[in-house]
Amino acid sequence: MRVLVVGAGIGGLAAARGLIAAGHEVVVLEQAQELRLGGGAVTLWCNGTAILGDLGVDLEGAGQRLATLRLRTASGRTVLDFDLEALAERFGTAARVVPRGSLITLLESGLPEGTVRLGARVTDVRSERDGVWVRTRAGQDYSGDFLVGADGVHSRVRSLVLGGGPAALTGVATCQALTPAPFDPGSVTTMMVGRQGDFGFMGAGDGLMQWFFDVPWSPGAPPEDKPLEMLRRRFAGWGGPVARVLASVENGDAEVFPHTRHKVPLRWGEGRCVLLGDAAHGMPPVMAQGTNQALEDVATLVDCLDTVPDPAAVVRVYSSRRRRQAALASTLASHSLAVSGPRTFMQSEYLMRMNGSVPPRLATRGLGRLLRTLSSRI
Repeated sequence: MRVLVVGAGIGGLAAARGLIAAGHEVVVLEQAQELRLGGGAVTLWCNGTAILGDLGVDLEGAGQRLATLRLRTASGRTVLDFDLEALAERFGTAARVVPRGSLITLLESGLPEGTVRLGARVTDVRSERDGVWVRTRAGQDYSGDFLVGADGVHSRVRSLVLGGGPAALTGVATCQALTPAPFDPGSVTTMMVGRQGDFGFMGAGDGLMQWFFDVPWSPGAPPEDKPLEMLRRRFAGWGGPVARVLASVENGDAEVFPHTRHKVPLRWGEGRCVLLGDAAHGMPPVMAQGTNQALEDVATLVDCLDTVPDPAAVVRVYSSRRRRQAALASTLASHSLAVSGPRTFMQSEYLMRMNGSVPPRLATRGLGRLLRTLSSRI
């Protein structure tokens, strides 16, 4: 089939690679004038790296392979360790942190020349019995047999196909950056949890560190013009890594991203149009599930288009296969750590009392079970 993909982010480009490998002709429509290579780094769990491997993306040497996920209190005391190397051995593929721009480049480099059309902002979509039709702001028309909306949490395709309002604010925001590492974090992802919020950091390869703070954020609050000053006030007195990271960066390094969440719909499209990734199930970055769930979408959609004889029936089958896992990931990401307003982070008191009482083997087994629950690949 001729498939139109709207959006050249990770999900859209991954879908293009999978669909082309399956024998389809693909055109990717991207509204920006060039590929967007910013946005920090993404955490790829074992299912995400496995699916990328299936798509022919070689991650060897990209970013940082992860060996341990460590949970600590605000004072720096370790309360929980997860052995990610044990999970890599179990699932046959390792977790990694990869700069988003590096992953976009790897995905795009495997596409035939001319697949991605830049400056193509979609303004209208029509699904008919025997095909789909798209018009861009520049007045160009594209037609095909099927359409994939992978245009992010503010998806134009979602609004045209499903209607409804924008993703809702959750009352939390992430302040994050990808910067030169002020110290060597090794192959450990560290999360620190306290009453003031969350702090996390991990290596991203090539001497870079991805770091972030999750803090309460009132819906409708004006943008924070000096987020570093706010972070230094709010997290004063936390353990050593926090002070070292904040001392190493400047105003302008950190970006603020209010968390949003879509209600995961029962049907992920209509007619011959389907949604994928944040366009279908935008969720907070807590637990780093957004990219991994988008890749799960890609794997399932490619399989559906190969096994469902009638393209008009793909929406029903694809929605049914993906809805439960994506909805669970969204719920966990929205409620596992943070709450809105001035209330404290729900798990902070509990974590401070754990005092390393859960053996790493048991914690790792629980994380592995969760990843398998959220994945159809591992």
